[in-house]
Amino acid sequence: MTVLTISNVGLTLGGTAVLDDISLHVADGEFVSILGPSGSGKSSLFRLLTGALKPDRGEIRINGDQLSRNSQAFAFMPQRDALMPWRRIIDNVILGLEVQGMDRAQARAKVLPLFATFGLAGFEHHYPAQLSGGMRQRAALMRTIVQDRPIQLLDEPFGALDALTRTEMQRWLERRWQESRWTTLLVTHDVREAVALSDRIYVFSPRPARIIAEFTVPGPRPRLGRTLPPEAIRLEADLLDTLLTQTGD
Repeated sequence: MTVLTISNVGLTLGGTAVLDDISLHVADGEFVSILGPSGSGKSSLFRLLTGALKPDRGEIRINGDQLSRNSQAFAFMPQRDALMPWRRIIDNVILGLEVQGMDRAQARAKVLPLFATFGLAGFEHHYPAQLSGGMRQRAALMRTIVQDRPIQLLDEPFGALDALTRTEMQRWLERRWQESRWTTLLVTHDVREAVALSDRIYVFSPRPARIIAEFTVPGPRPRLGRTLPPEAIRLEADLLDTLLTQTGD
């Protein structure tokens, strides 16, 4: 069942065309990536979904209904963990629940059993500065997931991590997604990440962004930590060729 439908969306900011006739969809339980060069408007699309911006044209529908400014459909994880340094990890994780009006004690009780699942058992009462980059990203993802929104928006969540930590986090996310099947829309410019994690991939052109290709990712999961099947390796090459053709390299 399709839960998110974006149809012919266009966006201009400050006289600059950012998105041009974007149409895509995401099904329930599907992991979809948007792949494109830096500055192509991928994050601007997320700002439309969260209500921070309004499209100039086109429409966005959730389960067939027009997206409203007060929609509770999306939980958003930004590029950096955005943890508040003065709040302990458990209180960072419950922040979204508190904003929704949940009592702090009730929110803590809800998230506490999840710390082991997210590899953070024993760190509930630490401060962000006491955790590694990967642990902070897991805390940020937990803060996103516990809001129980229909769709998770992940905006280059591992882009600020070093290569080893990023690979570890990708493997961890792949395992957690296979267990829970969160409906997920990921923004990335990392071809390997998109192929490893996604069911389908949309490729954006440089700004103003258009969808220039859509790929279904072949091969069984998990894909990280194992030899990719030939068809997945070919897909990586096709994605790189598509991106390079657009940038003129």
